[in-house]
Amino acid sequence: MRYQAALDYIQGFTDYEKKPALLYASSNFDLRRMEELLGRLGNPHLLSRSVHVAGSKGKGSTAAMIASSLHAAGYRTGLYTSPHLHTFRERIRVDGDEIKKGEFSSLVERLRPDIEAVNRESAYGQLTTFEILTAMAFAYFRDRKVDFQVLEVGLGGRLDATNVVKPDVSVITSISLDHTAVLGDSIARIAGEKAGIIKRGVTVISSPQREEAARVIEDSSREKSAKLVMVGRDVTWEGGASGLWGQSFRVMGRTSHDLTIPLIGDHQLENAATAVAALEELGVSSHDIASGLSRVRWQGRMEILRREPVFVVDGAHNRDSARRLVQTMERYFRFERSILIIGTSYDKDIRGIAGELQSFDEVIVTRSRHPRAVEPRVILAEFQRLGVKTKVSESVSLAASQALEMAGRDDLVLATGSLFVCAEAIEYIKGFRPEEALRR
Repeated sequence: MRYQAALDYIQGFTDYEKKPALLYASSNFDLRRMEELLGRLGNPHLLSRSVHVAGSKGKGSTAAMIASSLHAAGYRTGLYTSPHLHTFRERIRVDGDEIKKGEFSSLVERLRPDIEAVNRESAYGQLTTFEILTAMAFAYFRDRKVDFQVLEVGLGGRLDATNVVKPDVSVITSISLDHTAVLGDSIARIAGEKAGIIKRGVTVISSPQREEAARVIEDSSREKSAKLVMVGRDVTWEGGASGLWGQSFRVMGRTSHDLTIPLIGDHQLENAATAVAALEELGVSSHDIASGLSRVRWQGRMEILRREPVFVVDGAHNRDSARRLVQTMERYFRFERSILIIGTSYDKDIRGIAGELQSFDEVIVTRSRHPRAVEPRVILAEFQRLGVKTKVSESVSLAASQALEMAGRDDLVLATGSLFVCAEAIEYIKGFRPEEALRR
């Protein structure tokens, strides 16, 4: 099977990443079909030690930090994340390297008979694209004989396809309102879905949470007899020097760790402290934690693509992350004027996001190629309601071109609203075409 044929095959199944949240409900998710597929494959998900990471914000960054430090400690480490920026292969990595095209195609071909057998019997419904990708990750990690697999939850936690593992540590990063049509319309309800990854007797690491979320996590941990480590209480941190190169800081857990990361923003210190708490539970040394964090890479999060003018991308996609984004921008950058490029998915709190980003001097609303991208006029209406000078561009690449024409050398351009917008801005600035462009 050729690589493009493999992509076409897995994209031929139901893909909830491309469908509006209102069209799917928890009744569509059943972990039994995932367990049935994995059983046919010899249960590869149970062969490696696991770290399971859920949350509304920061779960990808935190997972990447944990994986980088485990690799620095000498462990062969698999990392499974979603969504991807440019290629599905980004989702499945071992020791930082993406799965190769030939390996990806071979996996699809090998798993295809079992996938079709599960769907033919359809005892618990039809497998989805995400479930198949997750099974592929487990099979690949078995093939590569990884010591650890670090798994980022796709959506929620309780019914997510990754929630078949028996982790050594469960991690819950910051919880905020997101995917409310699926996970619930309150912090407590969303926290209940995220807390679904908590397993009996397995240590839980929680980032600082709002009171409602913290209470749910504490109750769930108590019910499952799971040790709970609260970052901000049991593990603390303090910032040090910072700049566009990254930031230095100290984390105080079982011991003190003097650390640096090449990522900017106070929220990344919170993510790093959460990662450190998990790594301490896994017995990783302070030296290896420091080495891993200093080398972590995570695209699309306050990533600087060029200077004069500065062009930054960030995947902020809800009100809380948009507020933190503005705080980070004002702290780290000096600029004359600010130009915002924004596009979102249509299941997001567009009014809330616009309210947090209304301080920009110029706004260009656009849409990505992704099928969930909202029409620009919807975002336009929210900024116009706030009295913000706004224009519309029909593509991210055109918006980036227009922004650079408008910007002086001392100005700042920021592209945000979704990782899909970030991906297309990166492609435009760096001048490359992705392996597989999403079809509208």
